[in-house]
Amino acid sequence: MEKRRVLIVDDDAGVRESVRMVLKGHYETSMVTSGEEALSAIPESRPDVVLLDVLMPGLDGLAVLEEIKAQDPRVPVVMLTATKTVKTAVTAMKLGAFDYVTKPFDVEELTLTVERAAADAARTAELEQLRWEVGKRYSPANIIGSAPSMQEIFRTIGMVAPLKTTVLITGESGTGKELIAKAIHFQSPRAERSLVTLNCAAIPENLLESELFGHERGSFTDAHARKLGQFELADQGTIFLDEIGELAPSLQAKLLRVIEQGEFMRVGGKQTIKVDVRIVAATNRDLEEAMRDGSFRSDLFYRLNVVALPLPALRERVEDLPLLIKHFLSIKAQEIGIPEKAISSEAVDTFLRYPWPGNVREIENVIERLLVLSDHDPIGVEDLPESIRSGRVETATIQHQVLRREKSLTDAVDEFEREIIQAALTEVGFNQTRAADLLSTTRRILKYRMDKLGIAEADA
Repeated sequence: MEKRRVLIVDDDAGVRESVRMVLKGHYETSMVTSGEEALSAIPESRPDVVLLDVLMPGLDGLAVLEEIKAQDPRVPVVMLTATKTVKTAVTAMKLGAFDYVTKPFDVEELTLTVERAAADAARTAELEQLRWEVGKRYSPANIIGSAPSMQEIFRTIGMVAPLKTTVLITGESGTGKELIAKAIHFQSPRAERSLVTLNCAAIPENLLESELFGHERGSFTDAHARKLGQFELADQGTIFLDEIGELAPSLQAKLLRVIEQGEFMRVGGKQTIKVDVRIVAATNRDLEEAMRDGSFRSDLFYRLNVVALPLPALRERVEDLPLLIKHFLSIKAQEIGIPEKAISSEAVDTFLRYPWPGNVREIENVIERLLVLSDHDPIGVEDLPESIRSGRVETATIQHQVLRREKSLTDAVDEFEREIIQAALTEVGFNQTRAADLLSTTRRILKYRMDKLGIAEADA
């Protein structure tokens, strides 16, 4: 294992040598005699810890500390001082020193302090590496989507991520709204801060206010202690409010206040709390329809809908299906710990004919099931679930999705109608007049429904 590097900065040769001898064998040490030399040496030697004398000719230790922290705040600096004055210690800590040791130093104290500082530096480096890997994972370049509609989404992410602008992501359940929210956060200047996720539909209405804004002790029966809300936890970062369309009207007003004024009060609180939070919201509901029926505030909608990101359903970007199949075959095999399997071209063709009402989440689950249950390679048509082989969406499946709020009633009805119309068009060789007759309607009404449901004549 590579030794951690310690830079010793002291104008006293005896002190430098004493420290070097204490650390010898455990650390790779280098020594300089002045603050000016230290500032020149740090960018090149990249020490894990700096031991810095306070009193030196020229630049004193506090001035050097301030400059080190300005150049790289991650480097832990331990101050060496001959006089243990409270004033010096407080000033050093305010300027960002990790700790301080008095001279003549106790060997055990010095060793432990350097050890803690080096461990802190290692944790910081590990955290930065993790953030880099997470940021790379949620980069638009690593999200599957070659369809023009997805490429437009990625371009918008690139433009909006660096800003604090509020974003509203819309789309059916399973289209990847949370994945896009993560891409926005991790490509933003707030990536080093928290991304807090809250599903507004998963928490009972009477508890949601406390979850969002926190509460004071004694504000209600079970409030035995003060609790910080999600907005406080997201300060300086991003909050992702999923299923925003399910938010109760009373909470919509309080959310609007946070967006407009950047402040709120805890439940039972009397003090206004200021926060700097970027809001990304998502919904599978038609919020414009919700505004018309009075269940969603128009002023909140316009505050949230500054930048709209409508995610296409999987059936609207079928060119991405082969890419998604290949991706999930690989990643799911790794997760499960089994050899990766191929899939036959006939099975892929069958996938392409299925409408995928559960979108990307559904295909992910189907691929995992196939990898677990199929006993041969490649996976064939015979291995696929009956609903996919027949190209039909089971009514019970749609009902289950609606009742679990995974899909709105409007989307479910549209999917069912789309399936019937497409089946009728296929039955009569795509002749709209004959299809209308088969469906006991007029060609004009059929054409209107086709346009509304996005059934293009060329695709029909």
